[in-house]
Amino acid sequence: MSKWEDNVRKVVPYTPGEQPKIKNIIKLNTNENPYPPSPLVRETAIDMDDLKLYPDPAADLLVSAIAGYHGVDKNRVFVGVGSDDVLAMSFLAFFNSDKPILFPDVTYSFYDVWANLFRIPFTDLPLDDDFCIVPEDYERENGGVIFPNPNAPTGRKLELSKVRQIIEANRDVVVIVDEAYVDFGAESALPLTDEYDNLLVVRTFSKSRSMAGIRIGYAIGQEKLIKYLSDVKYSFNSYTMNRPSIVLGAASIKDDAYFKETIEKVVATRERTTKELEALGFKVLPSKANFVFASHDKKPAKEIFAAARERGIILRYFDKPRIDNFLRITIGTDEQMDEFIAFLKEFI
Repeated sequence: MSKWEDNVRKVVPYTPGEQPKIKNIIKLNTNENPYPPSPLVRETAIDMDDLKLYPDPAADLLVSAIAGYHGVDKNRVFVGVGSDDVLAMSFLAFFNSDKPILFPDVTYSFYDVWANLFRIPFTDLPLDDDFCIVPEDYERENGGVIFPNPNAPTGRKLELSKVRQIIEANRDVVVIVDEAYVDFGAESALPLTDEYDNLLVVRTFSKSRSMAGIRIGYAIGQEKLIKYLSDVKYSFNSYTMNRPSIVLGAASIKDDAYFKETIEKVVATRERTTKELEALGFKVLPSKANFVFASHDKKPAKEIFAAARERGIILRYFDKPRIDNFLRITIGTDEQMDEFIAFLKEFI
């Protein structure tokens, strides 16, 4: 090993879902929305001449649109390049204690990556036997709390009363609720940001708004939290949001009818797919996300994953303790899910 490598920060990176280059596949592995963005997004013109200029560092057009939609002051909104960017900035801003931060043991696998990258001590707390978060486990000394609701990759939601229970037990640290999938059936913690000055709720345009490719995430909290978060952003990169993202994101917010219509389609397909999987012998966790988490009683998940890929159907498999016999299956269109179920009937 070269001497200079002694000073390299070495981490085990996050492994994103595969983005295959193969044509004519059914892609059910990265929780993208199967429907296109709102027609308003497609019809919104981008002035190419403006691209020679830096974007508005405050992204005021987008921030104002988000604030108006949620009925909060724009000083309570922070935007970033996808919710991953917002969450990473939040780790830097708020998790600086010598005490460990807390998050579930089966959860979004970027949390421990950021903790290791930023040298933040952490403790992952086991989900119960039904893969649910246990609020009482978070009633211990810590340096901060973060969890998704619904959780990923399980899809299970936490009732708002239990979210409140976790916040109440942790008034001396920042609590982050990651709501990437909340629009598909869970109750949002956003109203609680009016009550708690230590609560940050993080959202994304990647799932329910069908805009994963444009990279927009945001956070809502009380003004003091957002100010601290913005200070970290401006110390890192002033121009995180590009002009097309700002303009197209604001356009998406205007089309609430289309937004709700596509969510209803995904939820209906999710419920139908769950019943068909159960009829084939799968255990499917109750999901309030745009995916289901399922295991079969006879066929190992790894075998199903490999066989599906041979047929051009890409799923997500995690070779990790407790979940190595589960598949995370993104909900596609009805036609895509019909093809997937037909494959399973043949394979099983």
